[in-house]
Amino acid sequence: MSLHPGPAAGTVWHAEPIAVDGHTMGPDSLLRYLQIKVHHLIQEQPWDSIRVIGAYDRQAVVSEHEKTGKLFNIERPTAEVHGRDLVVKTFPGTDYVQHYGLIIATYLAMTGRPADTVTYQLPDPAVCDHAVRQLDLDLDGDLVVVGWGLTHLAPADGVWTIGPGYAWQRTVLHGRPVLYLGFLHSIWGDVAGRVVARLAELGARDVVYVGKVGALAPDVEPNTWLATGRESLLNGELVTWTDFFGDFAAAQEGVRTGVHVTSPSILLEDRDWLTKHAEHAFVDPEIGPMGATACREGIGFGYLHVVSNNLARHYPADLSNERHGDVIRRRTVLVDQIRHTIAGRLAAHPN
Repeated sequence: MSLHPGPAAGTVWHAEPIAVDGHTMGPDSLLRYLQIKVHHLIQEQPWDSIRVIGAYDRQAVVSEHEKTGKLFNIERPTAEVHGRDLVVKTFPGTDYVQHYGLIIATYLAMTGRPADTVTYQLPDPAVCDHAVRQLDLDLDGDLVVVGWGLTHLAPADGVWTIGPGYAWQRTVLHGRPVLYLGFLHSIWGDVAGRVVARLAELGARDVVYVGKVGALAPDVEPNTWLATGRESLLNGELVTWTDFFGDFAAAQEGVRTGVHVTSPSILLEDRDWLTKHAEHAFVDPEIGPMGATACREGIGFGYLHVVSNNLARHYPADLSNERHGDVIRRRTVLVDQIRHTIAGRLAAHPN
């Protein structure tokens, strides 16, 4: 799924705010979600123009809304001031640039400010590839566990080695070398597919992605279930990969399985989108690109995610209040289950 029929690097697009009333999050939750994402310079003052580009630049103005208290996925897009014009810099990825442009435009519209000042420029694929190629690891058939919750998945006494924009540590589980890999920035959408390609190039044999998905069935309460599977609807086509977990993860208590849908932006997931995809199980931006790339590169891939929100029914927990204590406590239990499931899969089939 894409906002545009095909890549057009360098093309400047207007970011159109979404129709808030039709969004699955509802206006109150959606605004809270946007407020924790939008750079503080945009929230604090007006600009003649705001352009979103793909450029990883930590020397620009860092957002005051960056996450604290954890090691990974803490960095937000940065901003560069040019008089009354603002350039917002995300990690280079087509989906991420589009997504952040929609975030800004919708936030401005919801707060009564002009949104026609917001544009985004799609990054050249070569720029995207170069950014991911900064990842440099010595792999030899390793299982690489990438994503979210890594400080609870990796050994507590392990040491994280810091690289440019990422960190990693190694262990051995049931005779299999395992490397835990986390990024300081977001690997949103197609960026995650490029990460899998780079890991395959470096010598990974399997990649497991741990993260969060939205549920599309109304009976799945957030932060009480895990999600897994081996299929994703990507750009309207069903992609399938060699699942690292086989049937092991789906057989565990508290795990749901089904066809996943790849969506490049949460902002696009309105009620019409939900109606179109209601027969499927889960949604997120990364699983499809990662699985498709793993299939193309001839390596195994698996995901085991916390169900973080539900698009079909309102629950107290959603994407706007993920930092609440009860949500964190529930997710800690689920991440512990993920850790045991990965170890159990390796105990059953070390290779």
